[in-house]
Amino acid sequence: MQTSTFPSVRALDQLLDGLGAGAARRRQLDMVRGELGRALERGALPVSARRSLRRLLEEEALRSYVRLAESGALRHRRVEGGFPPTSPATNEIRRKCVDLLREALGLPALRLDGGEIPLRPAPEAATLSALARQLDRYLSGAMSPAQTRLTAVLALELDTAARSGELVDLRTTHLGADNAAVYVERNPQGSSTVEGEWVETSALTRAALERWLDVRGDLVQRAHGTSRLWVSLWMNHDGVLDDQGNTVLRPPGMPLEENGLITSYRVGRLRYDGLRQLLPLKLEALRRAVDAERQRTAA
Repeated sequence: MQTSTFPSVRALDQLLDGLGAGAARRRQLDMVRGELGRALERGALPVSARRSLRRLLEEEALRSYVRLAESGALRHRRVEGGFPPTSPATNEIRRKCVDLLREALGLPALRLDGGEIPLRPAPEAATLSALARQLDRYLSGAMSPAQTRLTAVLALELDTAARSGELVDLRTTHLGADNAAVYVERNPQGSSTVEGEWVETSALTRAALERWLDVRGDLVQRAHGTSRLWVSLWMNHDGVLDDQGNTVLRPPGMPLEENGLITSYRVGRLRYDGLRQLLPLKLEALRRAVDAERQRTAA
């Protein structure tokens, strides 16, 4: 597949590569990717959708895209000499793929024929317990670096109910002896006051951190060191162009930013067995559920 001239489609390619979809689903997603690219080439979507993946997947752009695609105008080859409307089965596949892409960005799914699928409610105590059991099962087997990091993040979230910004600010110096506690600097939304507290960690979290710290050590060594607990897994760039239009490459092992943490949550939720049924769309919804459970058990 050729690299697109549109930044939004190039970002979509990166998203697709990170989803880890099966072969059949990936073919369907590639169909949607191709149609979106052709719709942009024809000027059928808002100009802002050329530059931003989020704008490309907003309802305004998607409604225009789906209408045009269902008409057959975005087919990449002729059928019996023309471009007939696509079949109902293809239309349904297209809409499912659109919702999958939006979900990967943390956006609610759409019913493009009217109405909206409601956001999944925050998990209850039983679901949180099931999540912990699922993470424990991950720890009993082999895991990729990405799954190892996400497992540690989720286990720590179940203990601390930390906000995403509080999670990315964690450093290895915030871990107690044997990872038995973690120091979290609370920064509530709308407040200028930062309050720190030590939170005792569960056996699950201690085991998950031990696995992650082994992976992290190798990554950080390559990047010449950082004390941040969460670090990147792959080479990326800082998003700033030099005078020649090139970006500065960053090696693996660099501090993970908040957007990277949230993206890893969204992608991991779709990629790893069992998580899609246990995790809400957004990390913040999980945090609120954990916080509510902590308050209930403390009452």
